[in-house]
Amino acid sequence: MTKSRAYPSDLSDARWALIELALSAWRAERRRYALNIGRPPEHDLREIMNAILYVDRTGVQWRYLPHDFPPWETVYGYFAKWQKDGVFAQLTGVLRRLLRQKEGRGAEPSACVIDAQSVKTSTSVPAAGQGTDAAKKIVGRKRSIVTDTLGLLLAVLVTGAGVQDSVAGTDLIDQVAAAHPTIRKVWVDGGYRHHLIEHAAALGIDMEIVQRTPGTRGFTPLSKRWTVERTYGWLMFHRRLARDYETLPARSEAMIQLAMTDLMARRLSGEATISWRDPTPRDQTPIPG
Repeated sequence: MTKSRAYPSDLSDARWALIELALSAWRAERRRYALNIGRPPEHDLREIMNAILYVDRTGVQWRYLPHDFPPWETVYGYFAKWQKDGVFAQLTGVLRRLLRQKEGRGAEPSACVIDAQSVKTSTSVPAAGQGTDAAKKIVGRKRSIVTDTLGLLLAVLVTGAGVQDSVAGTDLIDQVAAAHPTIRKVWVDGGYRHHLIEHAAALGIDMEIVQRTPGTRGFTPLSKRWTVERTYGWLMFHRRLARDYETLPARSEAMIQLAMTDLMARRLSGEATISWRDPTPRDQTPIPG
């Protein structure tokens, strides 16, 4: 169904052109093995992606999707299939390489940054999938991410909040070493144990722990690590990530990959990311008094 008015989260023609090929290739591959191969697809892939972006951007529940989108059951079904088939990870990789080249960098990074963020969860998250971050006094889940020095996502791992940073970091280092063999340097904060340095070294990666200056109070950007903190700020433009609402950790990872896909597509197309913190629109004059 065609909407009479686009939502701010909808894909522009320029952003759709960046991801259309990957989604069309996925559909073609699925149809190769479908029993009803002669039946044309009922729903437009662009509308499906618009609906998923709407959920990620606004934080609305799947069942509360506006009626001018395809049925929520269909939209969620596509989201689940794309997550399982690695489509969101694929899109993140394609757009990251394009954006790095646009910024005058090589397609593959040589250095990265690891950090973790603990967030509260909703009632839809099973207790077995949660944990307690004693340091931050948060019951919920932990998002551990790896970014390049531009702050673009390389890998993500969602666990219970009680999982130690070094445990999640070990898994992430293994992922990065396998997927990005050009990586030779990684920066982490003081929450990561020194034994992780040895593990990284065995993979040919030099890990450096960036410590806070003694006596520093409050938030202070740390050299080499501020880019990953900025990435978390970028991700928070997507209200679905304000908490963890996903039953499965893999679906939480997909939501993060989707948010990064949206952000990178906007940067590649030169479109601004709309924020609810934006000031009064220029064409709207405030009422005096």
